[in-house]
Amino acid sequence: MKKIMQTGLLVGFIVLITATFSFAQFSATGDAGFPFFHFGCLIIGGLIIVSLKRKYDKLYLSEAIGSFALYTILIALFTAPVVDALKTLIS
Repeated sequence: MKKIMQTGLLVGFIVLITATFSFAQFSATGDAGFPFFHFGCLIIGGLIIVSLKRKYDKLYLSEAIGSFALYTILIALFTAPVVDALKTLIS
């Protein structure tokens, strides 16, 4: 029962963060520049982390949540609005 509850919490966190990412990207770029590739990579990464959590019992819930949060930040760094903001910050 504990394993199912932890997996449910992890899936809920992944869905929440993915929805937040897609809302932020949509509000920053609009219809024309939405990064579908980054969004797909985020979904696939979430599925991989959930499958690893289900396969390995010694993987803590906090480790899985932390790794997905860091993965989301890494994916967000390579989107067009962030790259444009970094370009204007540097120059």
